[in-house]
Amino acid sequence: MIQLKKRKDDALVGLEIEAGSIAAAEVRTNGSARLSATAIAPLPAEVFHDGEVADPEALAAELRAVFAEHRLSRRVRLGVANQWVVVRTLRLPAIDDPAELEAAVRFQAQEQIPMPIEQAVLDHRLVGGVPAAEGSPAQIDVVVVAARREMILALLEPLRSAGLQPVGVDLSAFGMLRALGAPAAQPGAGEAPQQQPPPASLFCHVGAVTNLAVARGGSCLFTRVSPVGLEGLVGELAASTGLPLEHARLWLAHVGLGRPLEKIDGDHQMAVAARAAMEEGASLLLDELRTSLDYYGAQEGAVPLEKVVLCGPGSAIPGLAEQMQVVIGLPFAIGRPHALAGYDDASAARLTLSYGLALES
Repeated sequence: MIQLKKRKDDALVGLEIEAGSIAAAEVRTNGSARLSATAIAPLPAEVFHDGEVADPEALAAELRAVFAEHRLSRRVRLGVANQWVVVRTLRLPAIDDPAELEAAVRFQAQEQIPMPIEQAVLDHRLVGGVPAAEGSPAQIDVVVVAARREMILALLEPLRSAGLQPVGVDLSAFGMLRALGAPAAQPGAGEAPQQQPPPASLFCHVGAVTNLAVARGGSCLFTRVSPVGLEGLVGELAASTGLPLEHARLWLAHVGLGRPLEKIDGDHQMAVAARAAMEEGASLLLDELRTSLDYYGAQEGAVPLEKVVLCGPGSAIPGLAEQMQVVIGLPFAIGRPHALAGYDDASAARLTLSYGLALES
């Protein structure tokens, strides 16, 4: 999304920060990408929330400690996912000249993006369109990403204070798609889009917040960040039971939605409270999914969906995918990067976004 520095060596760390934890994945590229190191570390609740930095000094200290302990490369690409990022798909006349296309995107973005353009960082990607037909010229579909400049600078400040070297900032949804192996086939500016585009898939990363992306091949057609996620459930369970936040996270993962309560080991009352929290959270998440799918489906040129790929920490919770599939009515698959096959399921789920952020876009 934003390229800050040129490449100096072959090691790059994808860094994903969310309320409650930090996930980092180091990838070295020498002809092919190779995962060389990873780290997952807890983060105090007051340091980072809603996709934004609340305590820059504390975050810098945590990052400094994590990168030193795991001897990670200082070159990082940071993922961003919060309400200050806006994604829109624009349909424009086919334009071959990159400079003219950029000018057209900025002009249209002034009407489509709900923030002053001079205060935003913009990026765009071609994702398809419609070929020329009798009486009508060819058109292209362009995904435009806009982020508040001040928000980006606030995210970068603690990284630099920790001695890290940010080489770029990327939309977390794009990292999710790269991590899960979506082929990066995109039409060029002068290429005619397919008459019958293949079906698309909904990628859903459930973490502290929920990242949604509709993709066809390597093209991201739609993306949205929802504040509904696991961290809200953790906070509610901790408040109602008196558990520390870390213990509440463990109880939610232990109880899940898949087994009868009488078959769950441990304190029965705690299991009942965790199950109630999970059921409420699943209902909220499903409402968000339905709303997002309705909004996507109402867009001009929306491509039909064939399946949902569930990833992130929520995908490691037993029974959640099965319950979502029944309600949404589409086949569900659990997404795990092949490079994380040797990790336990919870760790692989948490590292998915950071691994994708470390891959070349």
